[in-house]
Amino acid sequence: MRSIRPPFARGRGRRSVLAATGLVAALALTATACGGSTDDAGGTSDAAAAQSEGTGAGSNSSDLAGDLAGRLKEHGIDVDHWKNGGWKNWNKDKWLRNAKDFVNPYIKDLWKPERMKTAKDPAKTVSKDAVADQGVTDPEPQPVPAQAEKTPYHENAAPVGKVFFDSPEGHMVCSGTVVKDPRHPGRSNLVWTAGHCVHAGAGGGWYRNIEFVPSYNDLGKSMADLQNATYQEVAPYGKFWADWASTSNEWINEGGETGGNGAPYDYAVLHVKPEQGSKSLEETVGAALDVDFSTPSVSGAGTMGAWGYPAAPPYDGQKMYKCLDRPGRLSIDPSKPTMYRIGCTMTGGSSGGGWFRVVGKKTELVSNTSIGPITNGWLAGPQLGEGAKQVYDTMSQKYGGS
Repeated sequence: MRSIRPPFARGRGRRSVLAATGLVAALALTATACGGSTDDAGGTSDAAAAQSEGTGAGSNSSDLAGDLAGRLKEHGIDVDHWKNGGWKNWNKDKWLRNAKDFVNPYIKDLWKPERMKTAKDPAKTVSKDAVADQGVTDPEPQPVPAQAEKTPYHENAAPVGKVFFDSPEGHMVCSGTVVKDPRHPGRSNLVWTAGHCVHAGAGGGWYRNIEFVPSYNDLGKSMADLQNATYQEVAPYGKFWADWASTSNEWINEGGETGGNGAPYDYAVLHVKPEQGSKSLEETVGAALDVDFSTPSVSGAGTMGAWGYPAAPPYDGQKMYKCLDRPGRLSIDPSKPTMYRIGCTMTGGSSGGGWFRVVGKKTELVSNTSIGPITNGWLAGPQLGEGAKQVYDTMSQKYGGS
């Protein structure tokens, strides 16, 4: 495997540059499934996208989204009660699942460093016998050992970060990537992640208290050393609360608890706002990636790189890792699109993390981590075709300027 330099390094106070080197250029990102602790536990076409219709906002806004209180009231939910712990009620009648029902009222200082450190991964695994179409599926790749990303992360993989959220199983974590907003160049507030990092799929509804922290644990400190880390070291760019979310209708209607079902459509886009200040996410981080919806064939895709924060053993979710490999095909269901698959030893927690490839001298996001086997030897991610593009375009057009 050739060594490659990060695609988007960023020095503090200056715009990051996506660099390309040789045949394999500046790739700086990686991913696998999500995770959770328990102290707070309480069928359409590919082109059809599920869109949220509103949620909370950051502390720099006039309050929450203008009609949020009324919309919550329609579901029998009181905003103040929700913020004081009512969100922990995961009863079926309180767990909103429809695309238009997503709400995420801002709760100040909920995600403190200690709470972030306890977030675990809700791993999405798939056993070998779940691979249905061996005629389309390529041979299983050799495991590629995950490499620790160089520190500080803001100089090597600034757009990569962690997506935190609450589920019935507790505090959970995935990975995510800052992506460009075509209608708001240079001022994007969009984050790409996996559908199972925002919605439970067929068995549940929208997750709650979703937040994005770019370049989490910037210096790559150990769990022990993080006990005395400063806020700047844990969240160098601050925290960004999700006020809008979209995933595919296929994931909402078919997504399974253990991976496999719905995985070819397991992608999502968040719109976020800063908890403090008024700068956009892209302006704050200084970098964002384009998204490639061309669904390149594995024969012509070249090397892909995945970045993320694996949280399941032998990792602890505190450090960023990456894997680089040439992709093969994985078919879960002959009637569904094939997925990309690469060798990688990253585990749960890296789910939602972006997959990247270089086109010319440009690094683009081409997939995200969705599932992997119990043995943690490979990762699989969805092709991003028309359905994914519709989710992305709708978020940009309808919510990007909010």
